[in-house]
Amino acid sequence: MPSNGVCESVIAPQRSKPCFAGAFRLNCLSILAAFCLLAAQLAHSQEMEIAAAKNTAAETETVVTGNVPARQPVESDLTVEGLASYGHYKIFASGSSCHLYTGGVEYDRHSWGRFLGARMDYVAEFLPLVLLDAPLTQDIWGTPTSPYHHIVPGLGFSPIGFRLLWRDHKAIKPYLTAKGGLLIFPQKVLSQEGSYVNFSLQSAMGVQARLTPRFDLRLGLFSDFHFSDDFIVPVNPGLDVMNANLGLTYHLGHPRP
Repeated sequence: MPSNGVCESVIAPQRSKPCFAGAFRLNCLSILAAFCLLAAQLAHSQEMEIAAAKNTAAETETVVTGNVPARQPVESDLTVEGLASYGHYKIFASGSSCHLYTGGVEYDRHSWGRFLGARMDYVAEFLPLVLLDAPLTQDIWGTPTSPYHHIVPGLGFSPIGFRLLWRDHKAIKPYLTAKGGLLIFPQKVLSQEGSYVNFSLQSAMGVQARLTPRFDLRLGLFSDFHFSDDFIVPVNPGLDVMNANLGLTYHLGHPRP
């Protein structure tokens, strides 16, 4: 019985930090969802005021000229993107010696008006290609126990996110984006006691450069990709990687001027 007490006293401090990290990540996802809802409400209010002013002007024009204004299509983008990590850090995640590579499609729809002087878009992402370069074996907290690496394939999707796009009709457009979702692997990753399913949280900033009226080049050189199981199982190693995100954006609807 005394030996059990010693073991519990040793294990408890190790789990305090992951517990805090798991709560922090859950709070981040909650804040992201709350921010999307709050910003959507604020943007919607602003959009209603602008729409009311436009409707008044349009009604006046219709009465004067007899012309019925055409309905404008909703601005939306489709981006074929790729991501490659170039480093990692340990703050709220204990995983190390890993690299992450992804490829997929992102959809951005101008659904929420304008916020902080930027066009605010709803964002959804699907990643059919996810490659995790990780040590062959790791302890329960994600510390490598082997010098050898292997590639673990997976897939991911992020159904909730937002993008702030400044100067949206200019040649150079700075942006800030955040996305939350899941990564799924065919085996346990980051720890032999880990999980097949992990929550993901991405944040990125960069610019979009106009190539043609239809196409932009995305240059996201300062991005963060975090994933962890958030204590679906008793341990939660997690991984934070810095990465570069590059993509080719196609503007749906009418070409932009």
